[in-house]
Amino acid sequence: MTLSQRLWSANGDLAAAALAHPFVAGLGDGSLDREVFAGYVAQDAFFLESFARAYALALTRSSDTPTLLALAGLIAGVADELGLHSSYAAQWGIDMVGVEPTSATLAYTDFLLATAATSGLGEIFAAMTPCMRLYAYLGTSLNADAAGPYADWVQTYADPGFEALASSLEGLLDQHGDDGPAVEHAYRRAMRLEVEFFESALSG
Repeated sequence: MTLSQRLWSANGDLAAAALAHPFVAGLGDGSLDREVFAGYVAQDAFFLESFARAYALALTRSSDTPTLLALAGLIAGVADELGLHSSYAAQWGIDMVGVEPTSATLAYTDFLLATAATSGLGEIFAAMTPCMRLYAYLGTSLNADAAGPYADWVQTYADPGFEALASSLEGLLDQHGDDGPAVEHAYRRAMRLEVEFFESALSG
């Protein structure tokens, strides 16, 4: 098994918790309250901007051309995700200006940006990979036909193009990471923050 595969397997409990979370279940069967989803979209857009900045910090520290090009592609992938959020905002009248991040959102963005600013590439990619791999997992685990108004969300993360982005980031983790405790901690911390993000979206 590769490093990224081992880390995903070791955190299977948190992946299962995310899939079973009422917020994700509500997305999957279309029953999630629209106001809850609107709040999530605004928070996730704020998060994704920080995610892109973390990629950019990693890019400035990369020393080889393949890593630089992979990160450029991943940043473009964030732009596509933000386009999905903008589409929901336009359709549903979601105010994306002046979003006040929740404590869960700030905990996640602060962790990512601090890691990207102070740590080596292996730890940075360990902190960023769970978001991509988890969303690819959720997208392929849910049924877009049953998701009703959230079908576009499911389809976005079930798309082979998104899987390719997640695999690209895992490849960077495998290349630059190691089996040390710092990498393991960063990966699990990010997985926990993902579950907490869903909980915050549901509880408001």
